[in-house]
Amino acid sequence: MKDYFAHETAVIAKNCSIGKETKIWHFSHIMSNCTIGNQCNIGQNVVVSPKVILGKNVKVQNNVSIYTGVICEDDVFLGPSMVFTNVINPRSAIKRNTEYQKTLVKKGASIGANATIICGNTIGEFAFIGAGSVVTKDILPYALVVGNPSKQIGWVSEYGHVLKFNENKTAICKESNQTYQLKNNTVKKLEDD
Repeated sequence: MKDYFAHETAVIAKNCSIGKETKIWHFSHIMSNCTIGNQCNIGQNVVVSPKVILGKNVKVQNNVSIYTGVICEDDVFLGPSMVFTNVINPRSAIKRNTEYQKTLVKKGASIGANATIICGNTIGEFAFIGAGSVVTKDILPYALVVGNPSKQIGWVSEYGHVLKFNENKTAICKESNQTYQLKNNTVKKLEDD
């Protein structure tokens, strides 16, 4: 007996690994040799390609294709119709399936609706990619980026709120009351004493 839910229209290869309490919705295709962690939600019309790795509690909204080479760590959010690529210079007549590049989405990162992630980049922990952005380079942890090509316009907390740093280079998340420090273009959450 399986420990996950799959809608009757979902197509799931036999040789993939799907974690407990994961839900796979209408018309989604889970391909061979992929790994999906516990408590994930795979929305409608999603493709998870071979060798993709999704960590625990990854939320994939409708119409997302996750191509070979993509790794999403725990607690990642992939917004509706966002796009990953896995070949830097695709051509129909030239086979490049040995050239797939790795794209790493680190723990807690969120990617907004209709964003495009060019392959070969890393999106840092808790980074926030605005809707419609085109990511062409690595994104720092806690960075807020928007636009085409994406540009960093600020920093966000682990709860996704914009951080406003004071003269001491500290900021407090308005929801969690956690304190963050900005030093040398790096944000770090300060631990409670």
